[in-house]
Amino acid sequence: MSLGDQIAKNLPYLRRYARALTGSQATGDAFVRATLEAALADEKLKSSLEGGRVPLYRAFNKVWSSAYMDVPSEEGDTGHEGAAQDRLKSITPLNRQALLLTTLEDFSVEQAGEIMDLETDKIESLVQEAVGEIDRESATSVLIIEDEPLISMQLEDLVTSLGHEVCGTAATRTQAQEVVAEKTPGLVLADIQLADGSSGLDAVDDILAIDSVPVIFITAYPERLLTGDRPEPTYLVTKPFQEQTVRAAISQALFFGSSRPLG
Repeated sequence: MSLGDQIAKNLPYLRRYARALTGSQATGDAFVRATLEAALADEKLKSSLEGGRVPLYRAFNKVWSSAYMDVPSEEGDTGHEGAAQDRLKSITPLNRQALLLTTLEDFSVEQAGEIMDLETDKIESLVQEAVGEIDRESATSVLIIEDEPLISMQLEDLVTSLGHEVCGTAATRTQAQEVVAEKTPGLVLADIQLADGSSGLDAVDDILAIDSVPVIFITAYPERLLTGDRPEPTYLVTKPFQEQTVRAAISQALFFGSSRPLG
């Protein structure tokens, strides 16, 4: 495959990364164009691009880092992309690079380190800082719909440790309705089999009829949600769960501000 074909193959992904990094398609494309122009003017840089995605992103990041400036998001960004851009703008530039490279672009920590010219432990630290920044910016009220008291308390402790408040707990659909009548939560953690035989699915439908909020289902019966008969949840955690799995789901759900998948 020729160098031109290699770059063309990876260019859509580099443009995606550039948009997420800068907050603007026009600005992102300008940096991509500047990267390609720099490669044309420097034979050594040009030949390095034969190594695939990593050297291409490395070249881009050198151009971007040397001329970084914050720009407003383009008008018309709505839904997931707009929500994601709002969150990304709260993250400091270096942290933003590390987070996007290891999540959106699916590079390994080692590859991200090569792209950013940093040690792997520094990359890991930057990603953790980015997640922390997101969590601080995303503080919200959480409704826990769970009929097992010990699990409900465990989730309550986990939620508050992340800086969120618990607006209420419910063991039945009726109790969930009572909580929501007082305050609409910003996030819902829900089991699907509740104490009185009522359904957590119905309780969530009641809430979504009032407002669109992210929902994370935490259940021992994931097969009841993965039937294909209705829209399947984006965030589904199986019991018994690991706390870090729930933490990751909470951060991701609040990052995009919706239960619907991106794209």
